[in-house]
Amino acid sequence: MTENITSVGGGGRPDAGVSALKGRTGAGAPAETRGRTTIADGVVAKIAGMAAREVPGIFSLGAGMARAFGAMRERVPGGGGGAVTRGVKVEVGERQAAVDLDVVVEYGVSIVDVAGGVRTNVIGAVERMTGLEVVEVNVAVDDVHLPDDEEEVEPDEGRVR
Repeated sequence: MTENITSVGGGGRPDAGVSALKGRTGAGAPAETRGRTTIADGVVAKIAGMAAREVPGIFSLGAGMARAFGAMRERVPGGGGGAVTRGVKVEVGERQAAVDLDVVVEYGVSIVDVAGGVRTNVIGAVERMTGLEVVEVNVAVDDVHLPDDEEEVEPDEGRVR
């Protein structure tokens, strides 16, 4: 029998970038530990991105150019798939994960409090959902969203009347 083990694919292996949670095997092992569970890096990035966006005071994720390209990509049909992971980078090891986030905060909020809330929410969500230990969550505040910085919305009217 083997104990619960977490490993990650690396090098030239076909499962590179995938975390594998392996359970005990054999007839005497509980059903929930028989077999192998793999968690891709992209899954951890999505969990972290969603958890960070839930924190009050976060306007958006991603640095300036990433947000601009992401906004354009979202307007193209079928092009907005990466919005959840924009501004999120993860490194997944054998039993641990590290998360880097680029965020834009709302004007007037305490950046220190928002960053602490992001760390707490991301660590809780990733550890609860994946079983990986989150060793660090680095938060880079790239911008402050001002109330009058709303993007100009194009009128819904057509060009031709």
